[in-house]
Amino acid sequence: MNPPDNNNQDNAQSPLHTHLPTPPPQSNPDQTPIPSPTSIPNPNFEQIVSFSAPKKRRRGRSQRSTSSFHTFAPSPHSSKLNLDITRSNPGIGDEIITINKEATTEALLALTAGFPADSLTEEEIEFGVVPVVGGIEQVNYILIRNHIISKWRENISTWITKEMFLNLIPKHCISLLDSAYDYLVLHGYINFGISQAVKEKIPVQGSKPPSVVIVGAGLSGLAAARQLMRFGFKVTVLEGRKRPGGRVYTKKMEGNRVEAAADLGGSVLTGTLGNPLGIIARQLGCSLYKVRDKCPLYRVDGKPVDPDLDMKVEGAFNRLLDKASRLRQLMGDVSMDVSLGAALETFRQVYGDATEEMSLFNWHLANLEYANAGLVSKLSLAFWDQDDPYDMGGDHCFLPGGNGRLVHALAENVPILYEKTVQTIRYGADGVKVTAGHQVYEGDMVLCTVPLGVLKNGSIKFVPELPQRKLDCIKRLGFGLLNKVAMLFPFVFWGTDLDTFGHLTEDPSNRGEFFLFYSYAQVAGGPLLIALVAGEAAHKFETMPPTDAVTRVLQILRGMYEPQGINVPDPIQTVCTRWGGDPFSFGSYSNVAVGASGDDYDILAESVGDGRLFFAGEATTRRYPATMHGAFVTGLREAANMAQAAKSRGIRKRIDRNPSKNPHGCATLLADLFRDPDLEFGSFSIIFSRRNPDPKSPAILRVTLSETCKRSDDPVADQYSNKILFQQLQSHFNQQQQIQVYTLLTRQQALDLREVRGGDEKRLYYLCETLGVKLVGRKGLGIGADSVIASIKAERTGRKPAPSGTKSGPVPLNQNNNGDSETMKHESLGNGKASEQATIVEAIGSSSTQEESKWLGTGVASSSGIHSS
Repeated sequence: MNPPDNNNQDNAQSPLHTHLPTPPPQSNPDQTPIPSPTSIPNPNFEQIVSFSAPKKRRRGRSQRSTSSFHTFAPSPHSSKLNLDITRSNPGIGDEIITINKEATTEALLALTAGFPADSLTEEEIEFGVVPVVGGIEQVNYILIRNHIISKWRENISTWITKEMFLNLIPKHCISLLDSAYDYLVLHGYINFGISQAVKEKIPVQGSKPPSVVIVGAGLSGLAAARQLMRFGFKVTVLEGRKRPGGRVYTKKMEGNRVEAAADLGGSVLTGTLGNPLGIIARQLGCSLYKVRDKCPLYRVDGKPVDPDLDMKVEGAFNRLLDKASRLRQLMGDVSMDVSLGAALETFRQVYGDATEEMSLFNWHLANLEYANAGLVSKLSLAFWDQDDPYDMGGDHCFLPGGNGRLVHALAENVPILYEKTVQTIRYGADGVKVTAGHQVYEGDMVLCTVPLGVLKNGSIKFVPELPQRKLDCIKRLGFGLLNKVAMLFPFVFWGTDLDTFGHLTEDPSNRGEFFLFYSYAQVAGGPLLIALVAGEAAHKFETMPPTDAVTRVLQILRGMYEPQGINVPDPIQTVCTRWGGDPFSFGSYSNVAVGASGDDYDILAESVGDGRLFFAGEATTRRYPATMHGAFVTGLREAANMAQAAKSRGIRKRIDRNPSKNPHGCATLLADLFRDPDLEFGSFSIIFSRRNPDPKSPAILRVTLSETCKRSDDPVADQYSNKILFQQLQSHFNQQQQIQVYTLLTRQQALDLREVRGGDEKRLYYLCETLGVKLVGRKGLGIGADSVIASIKAERTGRKPAPSGTKSGPVPLNQNNNGDSETMKHESLGNGKASEQATIVEAIGSSSTQEESKWLGTGVASSSGIHSS
């Protein structure tokens, strides 16, 4: 036996397990999905999508048939899809395009990529993929989107271009093709990975490309780095270890002419139908190995558990979970303060389930703690399994040769600096500075992909400090522990007819000690066996000498196999992991602890610092936490967010250089435009686009105050929300000085203001109290008004506006640092009527320039403002 040195960093990788990306419920639970107006029930839909659905609690026995804590269904925010539109509705059916006869099959494929059946994701809505949500165009967009995904999945080694679909899409839907293609490429749903076709799309960097520092070379960091490089960014990855992969690590074990590849970190790919890592494996030419369902259990004395008793106890365990599910529904919000373990124990005592064989019942608890990397006594009763609706299932698989093959393929040609332990991340308006040792790395943005355990430990200092909202969620979320003992034997003594088997213990506090064994003999290249240590036992394992741990494992194995007349040899080499003590992880993977919820994953994912500091990693996705592919997709997600932030910042810089920022030039320009206002009543003048009849199009209001007004003690003035401003203005009025203040409105709001009766005072009251806006000086309008002014000026002078034009319908708004549509909040927009204000900003959105296309990996500008070739 050759136990490793406890200080060896190679020992410390937490096992993340991959799940299949599935139809995502929309992030906002209050948002009602808008179904396709042409959808009709499809009686076969549930049968088609009723894939095997292993829940988080089933990790140890991936495919066993049990009652389900949650039964699988398509996204609760998506209805059934049926694209066989009846012709009894003339005028509507004729508008639905037909790409091919496999629309339903393509919809199911889109489900595996994470899209609802017949509604848009929240991200698509924010991106502005369709002019009107819920209309016929949405149906056609979804058909086009699903077809693009399907075509790429047919050959994931190619690069799908927009031109491939031009002959299939009617001309009036070309803008939807642009929108769908640009969205899918930018967000990494197609044309991603390590195929030669994708590699060839990495452009030569321009003279001054946006620069990004990525902290961590795990799956999320590598995914983001490759995507950003393809967008034309300058990328620098800082990694504290001597190798890439983070918590995914394959170690070569060898001795006596026997060798094997051991996954000491992330190991099982759970669900391969739409798993992006499964796609990477296919691009590598790898065949995945399905983990077989058979998983026998052995008693403390080494005798096999009776299968009937096993099923009986498992059924009782699932009934307790079902009772706990009903309990949390009855408790409502109170259940957030109750642990899953407390509920299960209470029901077990009340109903007496599973008392016949407590050691077997405790095995299922250990399996649950393994799935969540946390003690059931600390898991939230309300939300411990909040990610189950996103889990569609599919085969559990191993990658022959280990997941390190994926890591090294993704790390190829990525500029990674190893042994760079980051101590400080500074972010501000001028960029970021990342300190590692005595070196400082500067950039426009930084992506932090360190594990939640590192954030909890406070190993990295953020300057300025992270918002309290984010600090609180870091504290609330759980970060658990799972350890492994990998053993390379001279031969396979346990047989080749199974891939997993389990062992029971008598001590409930030690139930997770070597409770499950994985056989890698079929995929590792040699006779490799890995024992798992979960729950409380995983924490005790941290201080157990490696020799004692191996001795204990061999004692268990010999107790199981020697009564069968099978000799258990000493292992040639062993490795014991210590994830909890690893300074680059401080644990294994995240879970929803008591007091936390799925919202905390979203909060941790939020960027801060006005698009300067971003976060990725398995603990930043509420859909796929604690998974390898969850970490990977967050890297793609943040690459898209960073590209959008850089684009938005570039637009703002160009606007900042606009001559209208000169106070004198600005005053002259406005005075010229307001000489011929579109509306004028009392002291109010309004200008807007005369070519755009949309009632929600933007308008600029000017209020000229030049008469002596009532004194500040007048009760009418006290009603205004702008009381201080008005008091200041009244001082000017009393001195007979003229002053002009402004605000942004919609065209309809301006028309409504004109109809207010009672003179200027009533109009001011309506403006400030009913519409909730504030009157400001020209400078207070901010950069948002510049494009409106430029468009009106260009329209009146007969010239085309600057490259900040808009497209028809809602445009993809500039993305802020959270990936949300940037509202460009100005004092002029005030606090009233959010929907109308959002429309104002939509009209202000700008399209990309050819210069931007260089770093967005593009060649041709599209109507959506995102360039992709």
